[in-house]
Amino acid sequence: MAAVTGRYRWKDVLLVPGLLSLARVPLGLLFPFVVESTAWAVAVLAFAGLTDVLDGYAARRLHQVTPTGAALDPVTDKFFVLAVAVTLVASGHFSVGSVLLLSTRELLELPLVAWFALSPRARSARAEKPSANAFGKLATLLQFAAVFSTLLGLAVTELWIFATAVVGVLAALSYWKRALALGL
Repeated sequence: MAAVTGRYRWKDVLLVPGLLSLARVPLGLLFPFVVESTAWAVAVLAFAGLTDVLDGYAARRLHQVTPTGAALDPVTDKFFVLAVAVTLVASGHFSVGSVLLLSTRELLELPLVAWFALSPRARSARAEKPSANAFGKLATLLQFAAVFSTLLGLAVTELWIFATAVVGVLAALSYWKRALALGL
C-alpha cells in the first residue's frame, strides 16, 4: 500500500482505481448525447455504475487506497450524477424536485466532500481506514433504478425516487457519523 500522507499525487490518478473513477467523466459528458436512445443511455449508466463498484474494490484488493483516490472517487461520482441530473431535467424526464430528491445524499454530504478535498488530515484518515458504505451503495443502486425506470417509462419511478431520498438521508448520516468518529 502506498504511504498514506494525506497529499495528492498525480501518479495515483493513473492507478487502476483512479482510472476507473476517471472513466465516469467522459461517461457523464456522453450521457446528454445518448439520453434519447434508451439502449445507449442504459449502457452508459450501467458502465458508470460498474466503474463505481469496481474502483473501491480495486483500491482495496490491489492495496492502492490513496488520498488522491479517496478524493477523486466522490468528485467523479458528483460530476457524473450532476451531468445525468441536468440532462434528465433538460430533456423533460425528471422535474427539478425529483432530481433534488434523488440527490439527497449528494447534497447532504457535499460539505464532507469539500472537507476531504481541502484537508490533508481528513484525506489521510479516510485513506487509512477505507470502507464501503452499505447505505451509500444502496442509495447509488436506487438512483440508478430510478433513472432506468424513467428512461424505460415505468410507472414505479416515483417509488424509486422516494426510496432513494430516504436511503440517501441514511447514507449521508452514516458518512457524517464515520467522519465524526474519525475526529474530522
